[in-house]
Amino acid sequence: MLGLMQEHPLLISHLLDFAARYHGDTEIVSRRVEGDIHRTTYGAARQRAAQCAHALAALGIGQQERVGTLAWNGYRHFELYYGVSGSGRILHTLNPRLHPQQIAWIVNHADDRAVCFDLSFVPIVKAIAAQCSGVKHWIALCAPDALPADLAGLPGLASYEALLNAQPGDITWPVFDEHTASSLCYTSGTTGNPKGVLYSHRSTVLHAYAAALPDVMNLSARDSVLPVVPMFHVNAWGIPYAAALTGAKLVFPGPALDGKSLYELMQAEGVTLAAGVPTVWMGLLNHLRDNHLRLPALQRTIIGGAAAAPAMIRAFEDEFGIHVLHAWGMTEMSPLGTLCSLKNKHLALDKDAQFGVQVKQGRPIFGVDVRVVDGNGTDLPWDGKTAGNLLVRGPWIASDYFRNDGPSPLQDGWFPTGDVVTIDADGFMQITDRTKDVIKSGGEWISSIELENIAMAHPDVAMAACIARPDPKWDERPLLIVVRREGSSLDRDSLLRFYDGKVAKWMIPDDVVFVPSIPLGATGKMLKNRLREQFAQAGQTASG
Repeated sequence: MLGLMQEHPLLISHLLDFAARYHGDTEIVSRRVEGDIHRTTYGAARQRAAQCAHALAALGIGQQERVGTLAWNGYRHFELYYGVSGSGRILHTLNPRLHPQQIAWIVNHADDRAVCFDLSFVPIVKAIAAQCSGVKHWIALCAPDALPADLAGLPGLASYEALLNAQPGDITWPVFDEHTASSLCYTSGTTGNPKGVLYSHRSTVLHAYAAALPDVMNLSARDSVLPVVPMFHVNAWGIPYAAALTGAKLVFPGPALDGKSLYELMQAEGVTLAAGVPTVWMGLLNHLRDNHLRLPALQRTIIGGAAAAPAMIRAFEDEFGIHVLHAWGMTEMSPLGTLCSLKNKHLALDKDAQFGVQVKQGRPIFGVDVRVVDGNGTDLPWDGKTAGNLLVRGPWIASDYFRNDGPSPLQDGWFPTGDVVTIDADGFMQITDRTKDVIKSGGEWISSIELENIAMAHPDVAMAACIARPDPKWDERPLLIVVRREGSSLDRDSLLRFYDGKVAKWMIPDDVVFVPSIPLGATGKMLKNRLREQFAQAGQTASG
């Protein structure tokens, strides 16, 4: 016997409709690329999202076609989140921190029909446009009089504001299967080319529900939320959706992510919750300390993307009364997997014992199942000591990659995260290692293989290995270990200059160590564990 409940699909457009109807006067505040502070509301955002949807239809962009964005966190990007997906098209957020060649590859792989870009990213657009013949419309997120003159020859160049102004401000959103694709986000390509993760309306709405739960982000209509995590990075951890679901005020920082700019915006807008990677919070922490400032409204901050240093967690808590919530997830997980909220029994513990829990990545939220297994796939005990490979599954976790020509990533229906973890009896997870030799810098992944391959292309390099070195600001930075070709006098600076134009500047290794040989295993693979033991101490300098 089936239940006698109405059948309504879970669609992203319903989130904005709810926010506009019941929280229509709640503010959305943005620091714009233009430098000023812009104010709008959920009600006005719904109107402009409708105009956006009509404009895309007028351009001939069809259902399920991809619309790329190169944009900071702001009200226009927020409108695209809903205008694109709500109308049945697929929002494709592009990471501008990647190298232009990689961005062009992603645009072509996704087959984007339009790319909407902030004026900050005009240099990227100029660098990739000629390689992206499938893009028929380049839409600058600006007023008509701000269109850059040097982009005049770009196919389908248009002003976003001009496109919207020509369209009506109301819409009856289309209704379709909730499993329909809604947005697309690519991984950083840590092993080969980036991989596309294709989210659905259902997965996105369920993820928004979960994010708002009290033991997760604890969002409500009384919150003022500042997502520092970029909207081009796993949909800003789902905050643009969860905020609409709860009616929370949104505060967008735009391109100004330094400590001073964030402080001023948080203070002015009464921000109660902020979310971002450790690097950003270190900048804010230093600004608060150096200027003897406080943020009385800020109650909690969510730190993810990389492990938060214990000293940072203690500083926020002890010096400023700001509660830190450690989180973990992946692009393939929409991204939330775990969040470190204490249980009731932990409240009776002393502060040091509580802190021992807080530094962990947290426990799974409803909708995420986890397993820890050994190399044979056998489940390991949840004792907080036994480390194994982490597998996950759930309704907002990827089942495959977009246009994947290879085998399925799943193992018996579970997604292998590539993380090595321990889990205790209460379900609190702690990451101890990673199964792939990738480097996580400021919340972004860097492929050690890619950096090694570039070094190996240098005529004076015989062998190269790249490992992560601990860094107090960025969590990890790449260190290059090189064997010179016989007779070569190659030096550090010459080799690092060789990376110019081949990868994004922030991916270039910080230093080079020259060695007579690199240890190899029985199968000829480099033994990076030995290299890490020998060279990965912070402060290691170039030699040889």
